[in-house]
Amino acid sequence: MIDFAGRTAFITGGANGVGLGIARALLAEGAKVAIADIRQDAIDKALESFDNQEAMGVKLDVASRADWPRVADEVEERLGPVSLLFNNAGINLFQTIDESSFDDWDWVMGVNLHGVINGVMTFAPRMKARGLGGYIVNTASMASFLAAGAPGIYNTTKFAVRGLSESLRYSLAPHGIGVSVLCPGLVKSQIFASDEVRPDALKGAMKPVDEAGVTRMEQLHQHGMEPDVIAARVLDGMRENRTHIFPHPEFRDELAGLFEETLGDFRDYPEDPGFEQRTGFETMRRASYAKAREAARHAT
Repeated sequence: MIDFAGRTAFITGGANGVGLGIARALLAEGAKVAIADIRQDAIDKALESFDNQEAMGVKLDVASRADWPRVADEVEERLGPVSLLFNNAGINLFQTIDESSFDDWDWVMGVNLHGVINGVMTFAPRMKARGLGGYIVNTASMASFLAAGAPGIYNTTKFAVRGLSESLRYSLAPHGIGVSVLCPGLVKSQIFASDEVRPDALKGAMKPVDEAGVTRMEQLHQHGMEPDVIAARVLDGMRENRTHIFPHPEFRDELAGLFEETLGDFRDYPEDPGFEQRTGFETMRRASYAKAREAARHAT
């Protein structure tokens, strides 16, 4: 079981929503916390709300790969080696894939997927080299399982984050580093205002902002789960070293139905040429995969 006290955490999207809730929960556990966010005013407001002084804020566009090493060095010089990483920053574009432009793809993929990749590639090698273990939580979404027509690009990124996280979990387990993927539902956050932080360079083919739609989404998100509630469930999931952290139990039945529907798409076809050799390989792969899952359960 992981002990949070004394560890240094780096949280992207840490100045509001889930990230801010995680920061508060970790400070209460005696951890040191660095919150990274693209909004400086939000960082300043968050830091003012902390009683614990073992916290700092850094302005970071997670899609900007070149900025990560500098920010990581700054945090570790002040707070010590980062051994808890929360790749939590995310934005949304509430439209379908066929209504989207390449600028839309580059923006959402840059933050939601490349932001996670940049965080992993910056801190995982440092954690491994120090040999002190650690933990990484990547924020996906229930949209990493449940993909409606919209938001299409968002769904794509969250499916990718889920796959990335599971693969990373097995590769880092031998180093005593746990990995979980966080799959929340509706959260009380500012994600409805994502267009406010869209880079000018990626606005060329964007559609006019639907102000009425933004207002509706803002009202909807006011009924989302409180960040502090999610944060407590995230820490519980880390203590239990779960592959998936599902803070919203109301999705259980829907997910079970989806899995049943998915299995229903299989068919009992007759054996084809090469079937025996192919299934022999799959038997070995299946055993290796089961072994990796078992090893990951005992990684931290």
